Amino acid sequence: MSNEISIAGRKIGPAHPPYVIAEMSANHNGNIETAFKIIEEAKKSGADAIKMQTYTPDTLTLKSDLQDFQITDGLWAGRTLYDLYEWAHTPWIWHKPLFDRALQLGITIFSSPFDNTAIDLLEDLNAPAYKIASFEAVDLPLIKYAASTGKPMIISTGMADAEEIQEAVDAAREGGCKQLAVLHCVSGYPAPAEDYNLRTIPDMMARFGLVTGLSDHTLDNTTAITSVAMGASIIEKHFTLDRSGGGPDDSFSLEPTDLAALCQGAKTAWQAMGRVDYGRKSSEQGNAKFRRSLYFVKAMSANEQITPDCIRSVRPGYGLAPKFLHEIIGKKVTQDVKQNSPVTMSLIK
Repeated sequence: MSNEISIAGRKIGPAHPPYVIAEMSANHNGNIETAFKIIEEAKKSGADAIKMQTYTPDTLTLKSDLQDFQITDGLWAGRTLYDLYEWAHTPWIWHKPLFDRALQLGITIFSSPFDNTAIDLLEDLNAPAYKIASFEAVDLPLIKYAASTGKPMIISTGMADAEEIQEAVDAAREGGCKQLAVLHCVSGYPAPAEDYNLRTIPDMMARFGLVTGLSDHTLDNTTAITSVAMGASIIEKHFTLDRSGGGPDDSFSLEPTDLAALCQGAKTAWQAMGRVDYGRKSSEQGNAKFRRSLYFVKAMSANEQITPDCIRSVRPGYGLAPKFLHEIIGKKVTQDVKQNSPVTMSLIK
């Protein structure tokens, strides 16, 4: 099993805090200054990476009004595919300034390419990794071409069954990818939490032997943070400055305060998972003295026999453990004892 990958020097896997990716997608709404601000806020919120999408309407679809190309339901009903991608795409001329800004701020930036020309553009920008979107997980030639760069790859698996995921993994390996991760995903926008079936994550880890994460399209952080307890090493969430901004993906994206809460919550969940450990924890050491133990509740003289009314199990814990109670009853004390003093073995004959 491949337990670890690395993107831009950041190790990713079960032994490391979750890698949080803020997906900008179309949330710049056609304004590069908004895109810059999204990158800045992702950095402030504690995300490990900002992710873009690299396509034009012509690299994704055909300009056609035929029924096949019409969107009839969901968030984008009434548009053609071409119209949607024209509205939502990130101009390619923006890519270099956005990469430069991320570098300046110290946050990793990479992208989802949707055709070979996008990969060529991203290679020119020294993209440190590639993300294959769920809808492209069946495009095995695209996966192989991205893999041929030798960069780490993350593949989302929304809509894909186990056989299709295996085909995508095989294509990545055949293309030369040595650092590969997969994301459990539900391609609904937004997706209800009950569709996520997070128990799939440990099964994916066992089945494919890869670093596994979650691409989360629910409206809050509960699903994403819970996924960490199921083994998710990567969390991807759509990110915007304003959920009511009116852009293509704004309505199901996190705002900055939500992203900051996700970054902190995911890290806390990972820390809480820890390891199997029955030992006394450092935070417990000071309280051990307040556990129950045996105390004399009346004064006794040397050689006097201990009866049930002589001792009790009480707090604090300076006396013998309560498990010795029945052994002590009927025995004699070796010396005079004071009321409210702890029972110790040296006092028992």
